[in-house]
Parts: sequence; structure tokens; C-alpha cells
Amino acid sequence: MNIPGHTLSSVQTLLQSRGYIADEYVAMSVYLAMQLNKPLLIEGPAGVGKTEIAKVMAQALNTDLIRLQCYEGLDAHHAIYEWNYQHQLLFLKMGENDKDGQNQEALEKTIFSEKFLLKRPLLQALTHSKSPVLLIDEVDRADEEFESFLLEMLSDWQITIPELGTIKATHVPHVILTGNRTRELSEALRRRCLYLWIDYPPFEKELAIVKSKVEQIDATLARQITAFMQALREQRLNKVPGIAETLDWAQALAGMHITHLEKSLVESTLGVILKDWQDIRETQLSLSELFEKVGIKSKWEDS
Repeated sequence: MNIPGHTLSSVQTLLQSRGYIADEYVAMSVYLAMQLNKPLLIEGPAGVGKTEIAKVMAQALNTDLIRLQCYEGLDAHHAIYEWNYQHQLLFLKMGENDKDGQNQEALEKTIFSEKFLLKRPLLQALTHSKSPVLLIDEVDRADEEFESFLLEMLSDWQITIPELGTIKATHVPHVILTGNRTRELSEALRRRCLYLWIDYPPFEKELAIVKSKVEQIDATLARQITAFMQALREQRLNKVPGIAETLDWAQALAGMHITHLEKSLVESTLGVILKDWQDIRETQLSLSELFEKVGIKSKWEDS
């Protein structure tokens, strides 16, 4: 399904206009996914902006974002539909009390109709009035059985509900799948998708992201935060901080009207960027080394 009016340059402009600083290869992947109407599988470390692409894409297309958060044990019913059992029971009860009501067979047919259907994300996406963006987030956390189910949907754009039959897509959704490589996805799923890998950004790009997202930040502070985060990711950490943590830290310090980093300030705010106690301990012990590595040690030393 071709998207009228969208070129590669317009897609990159749309992404940037909504605050997403996209490299050409990212814009190209989004553009091709839109033009070919193919699912886009985005992998990379946590916190590098994979989910944000789906949000920005929905804004750019002026459509709804429908999100399915995957987790271990997720089954088809929780992802597709459930029956509203409470309303069904109430309806049956009312039918029993109605002497002129329908017969049992008619009642059962009625309660298994769309009126009592609770649409979950996948069914919502297939029956939406306009092609939505369907975000299947952290698909690698779901079981292989669920992944196998996705293959049929992504191939035929239809879902079968035993009581209602096969429901085909009203408008084919734009699908973004994200993964953190907690397990290897099947080749069958990968073949059905375009692929994009997003890594931690280089210094200049991360600095541009900080300045774009935290407009009130001091220029010196922005450079120091970015330099520190770049050096921190080279350490042996259990949980490496992503861009999301960089932005949280920048937002917090800018909100405190800080203009430059100091050793005591970094020590007291490490919990914003590091989420593992061993990582915090090791970083506290190696702060002097990190300061020297980024080349602004003299500005950070406490008086």
C-alpha cells in the first residue's frame, strides 16, 4: 500500500519535526516499511528509541497508535480478544426472567456476537477505521508459540474467531515490532519483516538529542552529560543506560538549574541513570577515571 505524498526526504523531515533525530538509514527503513506495507522489526539495546519510532510514525501519518506489550506467557486471547463474561451472564439471566424472551439457542447465538466482544490490540488494529500503527513491543519476551501465531496474521492480515469466523483487516495496519534480543526470534518471523538495528548514538547525535528534548538545558551541561554517558557505556555494566536515561538525567539537572557537573552531584544522582546497585557502586569507585577519560576533570572537582 503506497502512502501518497511521502518521499524519503519527507519521512525524515516528518520524524525530525516531531523531535526524532533520525539518521538516513532509519528514515529509509520507515519509508520502505510504509511504501511496501511490510512489518518493520527494530532491534537494539534498551532505551535507544525503538518504541519512539512507532509513536512518531503514528503522529506523522495522523493515525492511532495501538500497542501490544509482550511478556512471557502472553497468549492469543489476551492479544486478540476476550468475551465479556459478566455481560454475557447478565444477558442470559435477563433472558431467563423474560417469559417472552428468546429461546436458549438464540440466546447463545446473541451472546457470542460483537456486542459482547472485547477487542484486544491485534483485533483492534485489524478492525480500525483507518490504518493504525500497531506496535508489538518487546516481541522477544513472548513465547515461541505466540510468535508462531503472529506469522499467520502478518502474512494474511486476518484472525479467526471460532464463534464469529474469519475477520479480515478493514485497513492493513503499519506494524512495528521491537526486540532487545533477550532470545533469538525465528527465521520465519524475520523473513516477513524489514529489519532495522539501532545502536547507542555517537557523541554528536546524542548531544543533538539532548538539546532537542531538553530545550532549557545549559550548553556546557549538555556536553558534559553526553560525554559522561558515552564514557559510562564503555564500562562493564550489568544494565547499560540508554538515551532514555540520558534524557532523564538532563531533564532532572536542568530542572535544578545546574550549569555544570561536579563530583558530588554525579555521585548523588547516579540512581537516575543506573538501575543496578553493583553498577552504581562500581561507577562511584571509578568516577575519577571517568572524569579524566572525558577530559573535563578540572571542571568537576569539588572545591
